[in-house]
Amino acid sequence: MDEILIVVVFALTSAAIYAVAASGLVLTYTTSGIFNFAHGAIAMISAYVYWQLSSPAAWGLPVPVALVLTIGVFAPGFGYLVDRILMRRLRDAPPIVRLVVPIALLVVLIQVASVLWPPASVLATLPEFFRGESVSIGDVAITYHQIIVIATAVAVAVGLRILLYGTRTGTAMRAVVDDPDLASLNGVNPDRISSLAWALGCALAGVAGILVAPILRLDQVQLTFLVINAYAAAMVGRLRSFQLTVVGAIILGFARELVRKYNTDLPGWINVDTVPVLMLFVVLLVVPQDKAALFSERKDRLRVPNPSVSVAAVAGLLLVGAAAVTPSLMTGSILASLGTGMALAIVALSLVPLTGYAGQISLAPLAFAGIGAVVMALVAQDGNALGLVVVAVVCAAVGAAVALPTLRLKGLYLALATMAFALFCEKAVFNQVESFRNTADYGRLHLLGIHTDSPRANLIAMAAIFALMGVGLTALRRGPFGRRLQAIKDSPAACATIGLNTSFTKLWVFALSAAIAGVGGALLAGWRTQAGPQQFGLLEGTFPALPLVLLAVVGGITAVAGALLGAILLVLMPHVGETYPFLRNLMTVLPGIAGISLAINPNGAISQAVTQFRARSDKRGAEVSDEESTPSPTLALLAPAPTAIVPEHIAVGASADPATLVALDRELGLSWGRSDADA
Repeated sequence: MDEILIVVVFALTSAAIYAVAASGLVLTYTTSGIFNFAHGAIAMISAYVYWQLSSPAAWGLPVPVALVLTIGVFAPGFGYLVDRILMRRLRDAPPIVRLVVPIALLVVLIQVASVLWPPASVLATLPEFFRGESVSIGDVAITYHQIIVIATAVAVAVGLRILLYGTRTGTAMRAVVDDPDLASLNGVNPDRISSLAWALGCALAGVAGILVAPILRLDQVQLTFLVINAYAAAMVGRLRSFQLTVVGAIILGFARELVRKYNTDLPGWINVDTVPVLMLFVVLLVVPQDKAALFSERKDRLRVPNPSVSVAAVAGLLLVGAAAVTPSLMTGSILASLGTGMALAIVALSLVPLTGYAGQISLAPLAFAGIGAVVMALVAQDGNALGLVVVAVVCAAVGAAVALPTLRLKGLYLALATMAFALFCEKAVFNQVESFRNTADYGRLHLLGIHTDSPRANLIAMAAIFALMGVGLTALRRGPFGRRLQAIKDSPAACATIGLNTSFTKLWVFALSAAIAGVGGALLAGWRTQAGPQQFGLLEGTFPALPLVLLAVVGGITAVAGALLGAILLVLMPHVGETYPFLRNLMTVLPGIAGISLAINPNGAISQAVTQFRARSDKRGAEVSDEESTPSPTLALLAPAPTAIVPEHIAVGASADPATLVALDRELGLSWGRSDADA
């Protein structure tokens, strides 16, 4: 009986923390439509601020004062500023940007916390409230801290209920969720309501962080991950219902504690770390998507380059030539990082057809890269190039298997599902292969007596593989399959109306993306000659997955060159910090800052640079028509040329001149641009 009571007490304590954290997440989403991926990081940094204020090893303020300053000033003030400065810019942003910018904020906060409170030199711990005090029920002691946690969750639930259904402000909040324009006509200020919601949501994140920190040692990543577990509870309520969110928190709390108690009788892939991930994945598949998210999805207006295959081939040859010259110019750690960047560029390239062309958001490219490294360790650890074929086939099959149950998901739901898969691989897949878990040794690529043992040869081989994949994706983009991908991205409903099999198309593009990422992971392991689970984490490791996704989007997720630029930036930033120590902290947080910049420039750095170049050329009087101009191969690959025709100015019928029809054919990517009546 005592054992059952212990499980109940710990389960309710965990559920209370999840309920408080998830309630703040639901509050911000319902009023702004932005899913705050940084919610866990805000909880983490609030806990650090509370430690800084209250700890005798820091400023040593009284606990009540520290609580008021953290929960009443810092956390809500931070939420208010985030909404005012950042989130309001995302209201009309493309779907990928609305997801990536909060992820960038998460990365920034983790890196800022590691700079302000370095784990190697600051051992921050928070004591429980009323440490040593407890009440006994039978032989079970319940600490005051556990009682406070449960009481806080009840108070938050009651308070939110009263706020939303018993006050004018709460009515305004619910009105803004249903129809912000109609609410404005009735005197409600949506901006003010959104700021209030973000302030309250971040305050609740701060409460969750302070309550959970005494249970764990303060750690930037682990504390963030613990609050990320609350995503599953929030999704039970479809990010709308606080009551169902509490139910989800209770289910999650009891599931974790039961697995903790009976873990010896369960398979290895079921543990306390994977329970929230599995629950999130199941909930996403079972619970219907929010209709508002389905029918009010903003159109993705990201520009998609459409260079010719010959232009892509020339750019690929230039890349291979640069790879051949680079080892003569750079050596040591910089060369090693550039090789790592080339392999990561292939991993990032997997997002171009999936996210850039088809608009299907994935946060798991590095998870598929890890699977590729595991498969390579099992079938061709010596570096036999034929192993890459097996890697591609296996990863494509896994990608299709993951995509199959998620075909009906889109936007936020799809991003969370792929994030759950990435976490599952990190916590329960990579550590199941013994040789890989112990950091496997890899050989460089070789085939038919041709070896790439030297850095130059291996770098050339990876550049050639990237170039071939880039040319292949360019051909795909210009072909029928590429047009289907673009159609799915523009309007899935219209595709279904004309009879296009969107499920089949999504399945194929997921498989293609997974295969590319798997090959990149195998090449990364070969270049570094070693690989293990620590290299393929979502937030941890040398080059975590989320910063890689961020910089791929920053570089330009719709362009092949954008993937290369993002990966190279990711590996070179640490070197800049090492070379110039005064820039070290800036280089640490720069990937996240670059991701936040997407709120201003959603098309990415490549598109912005080329657009500015073309604008300067126009000012110099170098304007020529698309039919007469021949752009340089590199420029055409990096970003699309300006649209040759404007829809409002298209002449129809007999008034259409041949040049307009040719331009229309090229713009549509079709072999016709006129009706039979015009012939």
